[in-house]
Amino acid sequence: MEHRWKRLVGYYKPYLHLFFSDMLFAILGAGVTLAIPLIVRYITTNVITLPGEEALQIILRLGVVMVALVALECFCNFYIAYFGHIMGAKIEHDMRNEIFEHYQRLSFAFFDNQKVGALLSRVTSDLFDISELLHHGPEDIVISLIKFFGSFVILCQINGTLTAITFAFVPVIVLYALFFNKKMKRAFKANRARIADINSQIEDSLSGVRAVKSFGNEAIEIRKFHEGNERFVESKRRSYWYMGWYNSGLGALTTMVTIVVLVAGAALITGTHMEVTDLVTFLLYINNFTEPVRKLVNFTEQFQNGYSGYERFLEIMDVEPDIVDAPDAVPLAQAKGDIVFDNVSFRYEEKQDTVLSHIDLHVHAGDYVAIVGSSGGGKTTLCSLIPRFYDVDGGRILLDGTDIRGIRLKDLRGQIGIVQQDVYLFAENIMENIRYGRPDATDEEVIQAAKLANADEFISQLPDGYLTDIGQRGVKLSGGQKQRLSIARVFLKNPAILIFDEATSALDNESEKIVQESMEALAKGRTTFVIAHRLSTIRNAKRILVLTAKGIEEEGTHEELLAKNGAYAKLYRSR
Repeated sequence: MEHRWKRLVGYYKPYLHLFFSDMLFAILGAGVTLAIPLIVRYITTNVITLPGEEALQIILRLGVVMVALVALECFCNFYIAYFGHIMGAKIEHDMRNEIFEHYQRLSFAFFDNQKVGALLSRVTSDLFDISELLHHGPEDIVISLIKFFGSFVILCQINGTLTAITFAFVPVIVLYALFFNKKMKRAFKANRARIADINSQIEDSLSGVRAVKSFGNEAIEIRKFHEGNERFVESKRRSYWYMGWYNSGLGALTTMVTIVVLVAGAALITGTHMEVTDLVTFLLYINNFTEPVRKLVNFTEQFQNGYSGYERFLEIMDVEPDIVDAPDAVPLAQAKGDIVFDNVSFRYEEKQDTVLSHIDLHVHAGDYVAIVGSSGGGKTTLCSLIPRFYDVDGGRILLDGTDIRGIRLKDLRGQIGIVQQDVYLFAENIMENIRYGRPDATDEEVIQAAKLANADEFISQLPDGYLTDIGQRGVKLSGGQKQRLSIARVFLKNPAILIFDEATSALDNESEKIVQESMEALAKGRTTFVIAHRLSTIRNAKRILVLTAKGIEEEGTHEELLAKNGAYAKLYRSR
């Protein structure tokens, strides 16, 4: 716990000048609030008894002083509102950078068990709650304590009896505020859950809008949304019910304090136990102790939200990347592409079945290897072990004679190009999407890569050519066009090792033929692994591996495997 607090406070370190200046102006502002009623009391008690001309001059001078104090308070409030929020935003910025960089270091195994929306909330709403706590928390506590105890000391000096009567309301206000604050917190938590449901449903419906329209189910989606929206309104109604009681009740209690002070003060005045000016001062100070109580109660909710957000932040930050560079990892400038699987076994999680068991395989540099097998047989898993998306549970994988766990991860992955069935394109133009393969590439190099991938022709026919915006995930392009951009990326990267993961399985025959030509051009001179769904696409491969639950069950050319009349022949006849 102590370590967590030290870590949290540590985020202030780069902005200590802002923090201390924020605290200074918070103290000054609170001091001004306490000072002005005292000046009013001095005028009404002492100054008005002086001769007219003298009293007027003093009143004017004190009026200037009060105007100056109001100006100072205004500046203090502006400073803590603006620069305090800037400090909070900078801390939020630092924490957001930290968690996003941490996301980038985590392995596939982590993301396999997470929802993108949940990870996104750690970067947005959770960090906002933390920054609000780190900004408002200290200044609210300082201001509230100064006002509360300052007004208590001042009022005790004016009239102890009336002070005791006044502050008797504090426990009632605190208990009332805490009770409804707790109710509101639950209600607002339900609101957040309902709005999250609505957001999820909107995202789901809009992402699948083509499926919705193809089945003519717009009315069903509208009905589901209306139901969710009604639940949201109902949860809002509940929260506003408690909010109404909270605000109206605290307002009524504050007014009751004023009434009691007025009645009790008037009674004391009639008994000559109090001066009228002291009663006026009391009335001016009432807000100085009711407002801090409300702020401190609100702070409890702010603290709960902020610290729970911080705990969720730490949950992610405390996840150690399970795939990292070894302390003695060596650099790799250029790989030849000779790959050996030496008695390799793997399973995704401890309680799950083994996916790969005792795999032995040697692929020479420049070889073209096709991998086939039934769905779930481990084809993609086998290839995912080469770039260390996952680490082997047993055995080892060698690249050019070196265990890949002893090669710097960035260098290892820099030698591998992957073309998948589900191509991910960013919401950028075509030029930038291809350049993602090598961010420092020139425009000419990008265009050359597109030509090698048979993509230049269709790109040139687009309205803005290479600067054409392709929409979210490349929605404006066909499947074949997206695949060719993906291949162009890999051409630009120019790796020694290629992995084609069912890259043509979702394409029509014409697109498949074009993409197949691009893949064959890319594969020349490179060590290539092709995971094939359509066996017709790998008929000419010189080496086909049949991967089953038993491991590599068969190996050979298309004709040799058909002649064996085994697992491959069975797969071929079933496709």
